[in-house]
Amino acid sequence: MIIALTVLAIADLVVGVSNDAVNFLNSAIGSKAISFRTIMIVASIGIACGAIFSSGMMEVARKGIFNPGEFMFSEIMFIFMAVMITDILLLDFFNTLGMPTSTTVSIVFELLGAAVAMSLIKIGVDGGDFSDVVNYINTSKAFQIIMGILLSVVVAFSIGALVQWISRLLLSYNFEKKAKWVGALFGGVALSAITYFILMKGIKGTTYASQSFEVIGGMTIKDFLEVKIWAIILINFLMWSLLSYVLMILAKINIYKLIIGVGTFALALAFAGNDLVNFIGVPIAAYQAYEAWSASGMVATEFSMDILAEKVPTPTLLLFISGMIMVATLWFSKKARYVAETEINLSREGEAKERFQPNFLSRGIVRLSIALSKASSLLPSSIRKNIDNQFHKPVITLSKDKTYKLPAFDMVRAAVNLMVAGILISIATSYKLPLSTTYVTFMVAMGTSLADRAWSAESAVYRVAGVLNVIGGWFGTAIIAFIASGAILTIISFGKGAAIAVLLFAAILLLARNYISYNRKSKEIKAEDSLRKAESSSIQGVIEESANNIARVVKRGNKIYTNTINSLARQDLNQLKKNKKQVSKLSAEIDDLRDNLFYFIKNLDEASVGASNFYINILGYLTDITQSLDYITKISHKHVDNNHKKLKYNQIKELKLINNELEVLLNKTKNAFDNRSFEEIGVLLNNKQILFKMVSQKIAAQVARTRTEESSPKNTTLYFSLLLETKDLITGIMNLLESYYNEHDSSIEPTRLEE
Repeated sequence: MIIALTVLAIADLVVGVSNDAVNFLNSAIGSKAISFRTIMIVASIGIACGAIFSSGMMEVARKGIFNPGEFMFSEIMFIFMAVMITDILLLDFFNTLGMPTSTTVSIVFELLGAAVAMSLIKIGVDGGDFSDVVNYINTSKAFQIIMGILLSVVVAFSIGALVQWISRLLLSYNFEKKAKWVGALFGGVALSAITYFILMKGIKGTTYASQSFEVIGGMTIKDFLEVKIWAIILINFLMWSLLSYVLMILAKINIYKLIIGVGTFALALAFAGNDLVNFIGVPIAAYQAYEAWSASGMVATEFSMDILAEKVPTPTLLLFISGMIMVATLWFSKKARYVAETEINLSREGEAKERFQPNFLSRGIVRLSIALSKASSLLPSSIRKNIDNQFHKPVITLSKDKTYKLPAFDMVRAAVNLMVAGILISIATSYKLPLSTTYVTFMVAMGTSLADRAWSAESAVYRVAGVLNVIGGWFGTAIIAFIASGAILTIISFGKGAAIAVLLFAAILLLARNYISYNRKSKEIKAEDSLRKAESSSIQGVIEESANNIARVVKRGNKIYTNTINSLARQDLNQLKKNKKQVSKLSAEIDDLRDNLFYFIKNLDEASVGASNFYINILGYLTDITQSLDYITKISHKHVDNNHKKLKYNQIKELKLINNELEVLLNKTKNAFDNRSFEEIGVLLNNKQILFKMVSQKIAAQVARTRTEESSPKNTTLYFSLLLETKDLITGIMNLLESYYNEHDSSIEPTRLEE
């Protein structure tokens, strides 16, 4: 079990850092203030330092949630094993989804769930009262931890919003044009706050904290930092303000970049110091329990775990090794960057690809916010105007290329995110409270986004839905962690070694499955057949790019239609389900192209404005094609899913004949666009009546069958629906070909006239 817990600890470090890297990387990455390589180096140093100074936090795993003296060694080991298996699976699941969750909440509720389950088993065996479960749980500390975690959501959001609003009011978006002393003061406030808590976090975690020195009046370093808090902050502020001013004047250093660099280091330091317990606290506690038991010579079921209630220092070597594993994960984990995208896009300035769909709650909150914002009309118009001027964003040409190169937010917001989050996390760490770094950094980022007016009328409903989804996932984490950990503990308690072996094997399989699933998903995102947004500014360029997209849609549509007909013939429900997903993905890509229309039209040359009409029509026909495919796949899936009668042999045969002809048409269409052969497109248009005629004949044949021999209303409905929608599909394809052919002719007409 000790060996298994060691392996699980390493794996947990990897999946944990993949989830929590979002907490300290996002502000620096989103603002693009410093290079990605520099960000990673700074964060790595912060993690390494924080890991070494995190010894004091390890007590949470030993005695923060339950009373260890109430359990025997064997029971404690079962609790720790259940917690680690649950934790690694839960975190990896959220990483695969790309959703930031709280490693602190997961470990706290896993410990709580496993301890409660073991307590109930012990009480049941002893014939006691189930209300005695409170004797086994450290209720006061557990309640304090849980309330601290929940309050951190409200506090982080509120303070983040307030500090950002004040910062923007003072600095505006033209902060780099402000007087040097303004930037120096902001740098003084931010850097003094960050460095004070670096000192608090770093010094209090070392053995030197309890030593006294004559220089500071015989006090210990820990007492000095706590008693002289305001004097230290004032000296820090004056020193950093002066240094900021000197750096800006003499060295021409951008003070906001310096704040972001120091803030990233501080947040990485706070993360490692506060969250390392979530990954290795349990295995280290298990190892210390094992050492105590093996030295006692007692039976595992009779050795009480009072030893865990004592303060035991964690070996620095273990902390160092853990820090190195975290640093390596930070550099090599692709999932870490996938999770980071979620928060960056939710706090992004302006438009982004919205990952979350609006719901009734997000719409209601936005409507309420709009109504409340009207209360500002009570202020005098001059004050409102001055405030609005400070929040006025600089006008940027809406060229598509430039839009994508813009940072998600500016350096002022990034600095505030890092400063506020670092302070809150370090305060919690100094009081030995395992505050959720994910909750704090995420809610600070959301609070600053709201205060900075980053959520416009066009994006607010999506962003609020995203925040609600993430918060919902947090509550889900707590519930799932509690129940799953308790269930796994129960299985281990009764199944002993065999159960542990089976659970470990199942965990390995699930991790491998998630890894394969994630890789497949990543490849789908980069698939060669995915559609590309139009970037050209001329009519010829638009025709060229549209040809590529049409070829890809035709290829994928051909595959979907063929698979649907074949799956319908075989009653293959799984393949029909896959077809539905493929159509949904294709439809989403076309929706992205439509969402990009604004930037496309803005980017066109004056001489090529007419290309917008052509491009809009092309998108319309592509939408018609996907809607037809969507309907065909849905009704086919529904028919088989409801276990209705199979289509008759003649119906399947006729559908396959149509499919064969349609496949020929689509293959020729794809080749024509791949080769840019407009002669082939002309030939296809000349033969368009052949397919229409075939479909009409099949409809007439089914009408005749229905009147004489057909006995299944569901089959008849499905068959007619397939034929009619296939007719619409062919119409969409032909309209597309005709529009493209005509546009190509008109675009080359001036050249012919010149010749």
